[in-house]
Amino acid sequence: LRGIPVILMSGVHKGEPDQTEGLDQGADDYLGKPFSTGLLAAKIRAVLRRHAAFDGPRAKVKYHDLELDLEARTASLKGRLVDLTRKEFDLLETFLRKPRRILGVPYLLETVWGYDPADYNDPHTVGVHVSSLRKKLGGALADKIVGVRGLGYRFDG
Repeated sequence: LRGIPVILMSGVHKGEPDQTEGLDQGADDYLGKPFSTGLLAAKIRAVLRRHAAFDGPRAKVKYHDLELDLEARTASLKGRLVDLTRKEFDLLETFLRKPRRILGVPYLLETVWGYDPADYNDPHTVGVHVSSLRKKLGGALADKIVGVRGLGYRFDG
């Protein structure tokens, strides 16, 4: 079901905890009433753009000794499982699918977290996850995730 975009809509405007929980559970966006049909249409277009950004479903993504099993949502390095959080896994998958391309913080927040960059654009969110991902990958592989000052991150694979 990962390829199916989900927008949560609430009949009553819910607070931030409800919105956060919905997004953390996998929704791509959250829309509380009242809202205009124009805003709904724009959010649908944005979610479809994010989902179209992926090259399509593949069972596995590989880079040398690193393998991501997309169906099992597991990562292994040299045959050993790497314990990644959901967002670390999604972030690594995004990097592996777009090697050598600078991925801006707004793009990563939108693609990996499902946030609307107009509403949330905190680079610290991405930086913390990149740092954690580097620690878990270790060695030369961690060095492949390069921060590009003022622009974002690039996977030099």
